[in-house]
Amino acid sequence: MGVDFHGQDVNRAAEKAVLDAVSRSCLCGLQEVLNIEDFKEQVAVNVTLSVSRPDEIDPERIKKCLPIGKKKVTAVKGGLQVPGLFIPEFGDKDNSIEAVLACVEVEII
Repeated sequence: MGVDFHGQDVNRAAEKAVLDAVSRSCLCGLQEVLNIEDFKEQVAVNVTLSVSRPDEIDPERIKKCLPIGKKKVTAVKGGLQVPGLFIPEFGDKDNSIEAVLACVEVEII
């Protein structure tokens, strides 16, 4: 999960969600066990984002959070938009907080 507390930026919340998911994963041993020689060509990484405003997601921006693989980003309606504090000095447009959920799938191709 990723949250943008100020600024209402769904892409920033999505980046945080993807980075959180990736940081909790370990692909150690793939190279040895599956004889992977090229992680950019032999691995696919599919990201599904659950976000309140999926039409605003920039897939190329989110792909930069992924270190390996052929990358695909899909945004679907969901996530959370909950009330928070409105502090214009922090870049807020309104008082909402954006929360995004990310599912990161790794596939050997």
